Amino acid sequence: MASSKHSFRFGLSELLLIIFLAFSGINLAFHSGGFVVNFQSLGFTVFSSLQKGVNALVTGIGNTFNAVHELSRLREENRELTERLKNYEILQRANTDIRKENERLKEQLDFSLTFEEKNYPARIISRNPDSLYSAFTINKGSRHGIKKNMPVLAVQGGIVGLVGKVVTVGSLTSLVMPIYDSKCSVSARIQNTRDIGIVTGDGSADIPLNMSYIKKRVLDELQIGDLIVTSGEGGNYIADIPIGSISEIRVLEYDSSLNIKVAPVIDFSRIEMVIVSDRIELNPALVSQIEQVK
Repeated sequence: MASSKHSFRFGLSELLLIIFLAFSGINLAFHSGGFVVNFQSLGFTVFSSLQKGVNALVTGIGNTFNAVHELSRLREENRELTERLKNYEILQRANTDIRKENERLKEQLDFSLTFEEKNYPARIISRNPDSLYSAFTINKGSRHGIKKNMPVLAVQGGIVGLVGKVVTVGSLTSLVMPIYDSKCSVSARIQNTRDIGIVTGDGSADIPLNMSYIKKRVLDELQIGDLIVTSGEGGNYIADIPIGSISEIRVLEYDSSLNIKVAPVIDFSRIEMVIVSDRIELNPALVSQIEQVK
């Protein structure tokens, strides 16, 4: 008995049916708007995401440029403020220096007006501390009334002290030999005991002065710190001008006199202004005051 077999054949009619059904479905979808809506939604989503990314990128770049510009502006402001602060500090230092200079000048002027003898304020314009002859130059000379051997004084911190004497006079400048010069000798007196000796220098402002010819018998009357002043004898210096104070007393067996070290009252490393004194003429300011009293 023969068996029968059934086979499915995909013929032309079936293919046309499938194509027709598909076409009809697509056509129906287009007419109903389903595909249009889906494509629009998809396009909007893609475009909006892209736009959002571009906007974020542009905003980030803009913020970066703004930050760089702001940083540059802040740096420029900081530089300007730093420069202003520096100028302010320089101005403050200049004002401080001017005030100190005015104080020094006022100090010299006040002393110059009250000093009994005629005097000439002057400024040191050059010096050579390494020279064996430790003179310095002042800006006053014969045209200003300066004469050889006039005593030279200074005021520091309200204290008047002996600086030296004029040794050479030019037309506009003069040379002053300080008391610490090895060639300088000053007749001096111990203010406490009134004993007279000679004060000499060792050639350096950093080394104490020497006082000689003070007898050993007055040793018990002397003390460290006793003031040494000019005696006024010899005609070169005015009397009772402070020179320095006793810093050391030595007793030498082979010498009948004491070896006394004297610390100058003037700090020569800081001296800028001096007063040259005339031992003969009186201060015109005091003469005027005397005449007014009469």
